[in-house]
Amino acid sequence: MQQRILSSQLAEYVGQTVCLKGWLHRLRQLGEVNFLILRDRHGIAQAVLSAEAATTLSHVPVESIVCVSGRVVQESQAPGGYELHDPTVEVINPSAAPPPLEINKKKIKASLPFFLDHAVIGYRHLERRAIFQIASGIMQGFRQTLNAADFTEIQTPKLVGTSTESGANVYAVEHFGQTAYLAQSPQFYKQIMVGVFERVYEVGPVFRAEKHSTTRHINEYVSMDVELGFIHDHFDVMAVVTQVITGILEYLSADYSQQLALLKVDMPIIGYDIQHPIFPYIHFADAQQMLAEQFGMKDAIGAPDLTPEHERLLGKWAQQKYQSDFLFVVGYPMQKRPFYTHPDPDRPDYSNSFDLLFRGLELITGGQRLHRYEDYITAIEKMGHSLESYAHYLEAFQYGMPPHGGFAIGLERFVMQLLKLDNIRLATLFPRDIHRLVP
Repeated sequence: MQQRILSSQLAEYVGQTVCLKGWLHRLRQLGEVNFLILRDRHGIAQAVLSAEAATTLSHVPVESIVCVSGRVVQESQAPGGYELHDPTVEVINPSAAPPPLEINKKKIKASLPFFLDHAVIGYRHLERRAIFQIASGIMQGFRQTLNAADFTEIQTPKLVGTSTESGANVYAVEHFGQTAYLAQSPQFYKQIMVGVFERVYEVGPVFRAEKHSTTRHINEYVSMDVELGFIHDHFDVMAVVTQVITGILEYLSADYSQQLALLKVDMPIIGYDIQHPIFPYIHFADAQQMLAEQFGMKDAIGAPDLTPEHERLLGKWAQQKYQSDFLFVVGYPMQKRPFYTHPDPDRPDYSNSFDLLFRGLELITGGQRLHRYEDYITAIEKMGHSLESYAHYLEAFQYGMPPHGGFAIGLERFVMQLLKLDNIRLATLFPRDIHRLVP
């Protein structure tokens, strides 16, 4: 039995007989010269068929699993520049019926709901598959960059006993006669682990039981979280953000060029100071003033947060002024930040926190955290919450916690903005929102 090779390896076997295994992507019957297009995990390859062979295979449905053996010939017009001649074809497992989506076409012409209903088949489409290969590359680049900076990867619980994280609703679940909750973030745990490893990160799902139905929100998503100790303030955290984002993009350019080319990705614009990447920043109060003066957004003045339209205009401003697709907005009002956020010592109504906008959409939230035990006691009592609910969290701060901070990147939002998709569900493998629990 011949050993299987992949479509990307044909150049190594010119003149030799090889075996390809994969899905019958398409059968093109053109008369005397016909083509069988096979798809495997690396791409597609074609085999040249005689009219008789094409007729014999015409009853085989697309998406059937086939083995194609033939002699490798260089051909500039073929996918990848090579094709198989004089092939023999074995049908290993025929498809039971035509697929619900035409995944062998250049584009899938289907509504988003219909596509998501049949996503288990739809993701076989080359472009849709490439989206999630790039998502995989983003996670790999994230890990590689942080590993090189001496971070330790951790995994924290997704079933938690209290719903103490502020800023979002929670999912309550039954847990052997008790009520547990799906974690809204690993925030408390990653801060605790700064007291162990100093620098930690996690890639994992988080859950937000918010009744929104927008193109930028889902209820379960992948969060790429970072926390680091011994910082001076939030600008040290922003420097790590810049390092991580740049590292991810460099990793994609080096290792995912095929997918980037297939999707015609417009890679982000990054400004540089000599050799170092620089993301510009603007203070929240200055951003509000600029929005009012330059864009006529009078509603921005005095508001406790930025609206999606404000973010879009700030992204446009950063591209024009700094030639950057990224912009930090720093110093959000304390009233809009979680209780563990460190205030600006010089302007206590504002925080040592930030959002990173990517092409006018919030991609990252982060900042400096409180690190003194007594500050946490004051902050929690000010909220009117019970200290008992935070007992395990507070224990870490009783025994020496360095000044620290961190951030979180939403993977699906990153993919959506990088690929300029118009809905976050296109960047989510199996979306979970207020309407969808399947497939």
